[in-house]
Amino acid sequence: MYELKTKENDSSVIEFIESVESQKKREDAYKLLDIFTETTGDEAKMWGTSIIGFGSYHYKYKTGHEGDAPLVGFSPRKAKISLYFATGDPDREKLLEDFGKHTSGKACVYINKLADIDVEVLKELIHQSVKFLQKTFPQQL
Repeated sequence: MYELKTKENDSSVIEFIESVESQKKREDAYKLLDIFTETTGDEAKMWGTSIIGFGSYHYKYKTGHEGDAPLVGFSPRKAKISLYFATGDPDREKLLEDFGKHTSGKACVYINKLADIDVEVLKELIHQSVKFLQKTFPQQL
């Protein structure tokens, strides 16, 4: 049976941020830590080795695949900062129109630096993602 690699663990969020090579990315990571913590009301937890997640939900797909994931999160990666929001949320694209300089994939939104985006829109994206996932997967942990 397939086992998820990205699981919540007890690794230190601060130690992870301190390990980020770029000083500017570290500074942005601390600002994001504050924004996500304040917006979600959840404590930051490490998921896997490189994702800082907030809250959690249990998903189960029609295929039978199931697991746990953070409601929202981010990762200060070497190339860009990855922001993790809900997949399948139809309201996400509308919010991203006013977000600022970014690219996006299925689940992630990528930014170069915090100064490129509108922090108030980021907070709306966080709220919207949490609300969407709690509605979609109401069986919270």
